[in-house]
Amino acid sequence: MTDSFFRQINYLRISITDRCNSHCKYCISKEITHFPRTEILSYEELLRLCTIMAQLGVENFRITGGEPLVRKDCVQFVKSLKTIPGAKNVTLTTNGILHKFIHGLANAGLDGLNISLDSTVRENYKLITGVDALCNVWQSINKAINYGIPVKINAVIIKGVNHCEIMPLAAIAESLPISVRFIELMPTAANTGLLGVSNTDVLDMLSAKYKDLTPDNSRHGYGPARYYKSKDLIGNLGLISPLNHNFCKSCNRLRISSTGFLRLCLHHNHGVDLNPLLRNGCTNEEIRSAILASILDKPLQHLLENEVNLQDMSKIGG
Repeated sequence: MTDSFFRQINYLRISITDRCNSHCKYCISKEITHFPRTEILSYEELLRLCTIMAQLGVENFRITGGEPLVRKDCVQFVKSLKTIPGAKNVTLTTNGILHKFIHGLANAGLDGLNISLDSTVRENYKLITGVDALCNVWQSINKAINYGIPVKINAVIIKGVNHCEIMPLAAIAESLPISVRFIELMPTAANTGLLGVSNTDVLDMLSAKYKDLTPDNSRHGYGPARYYKSKDLIGNLGLISPLNHNFCKSCNRLRISSTGFLRLCLHHNHGVDLNPLLRNGCTNEEIRSAILASILDKPLQHLLENEVNLQDMSKIGG
């Protein structure tokens, strides 16, 4: 599956809910409303779409939310997704609060777990997320490692909030075999008053601490992160830089919202609503044709610099 700019599309992010059990200040606005439950796709509908996508060449599937583990039977959905022919890599992004599900995810064959962790300090974590759950997140990280699930930590750095924690977060990779990734703050409906930190500055700070820090070109996933290694690290460090290191030219992904909207770019409204096609008796071939036609509208790049189409991440499965 190739778009009009000859980019091969082989990665699909699937949002299974717009609900979350935390309230991160950079992600969810105070005025957020949730989709009616009747509009949320069933697991059967999601699996049907994923099967069609796999037939079109999508190999890598990431389950997102909101917080995907707040939806009942998420673990069983992972297990079912793993059985789809052509689904080579099934991963999940979580805030790590619901550590009780890690065992089930391991048994389901999950290929990787991304866990959001923006602070190593309890009070600061609570300030950012709105919940006192740092202990739960650490349990999720350690459980996942013990079960052999590859783990990545995602940290969004915000000036005046957690910019002083860049080095403590990086130090996690000194003692644990995981990737600690720093993500530049992307404009959303929730964070218009917040200021991010450029990953150019983050890299300068990391290089000052880890003198031998060099690019790590081995494969660590199928997304846009750039990775770095050091002899002082058991794991590695990553940078995801949508603003200062635009990676749109190599974009390989699509997103399906929890209501079935196929989004071609995180910060564009381009796409096609697959919900009525699923629920009005369309055949797989008709859905397949709608997907292929929409791919040609995938934009060359985002418009983050202009702060357009600002929405809550939980609604678009960011």
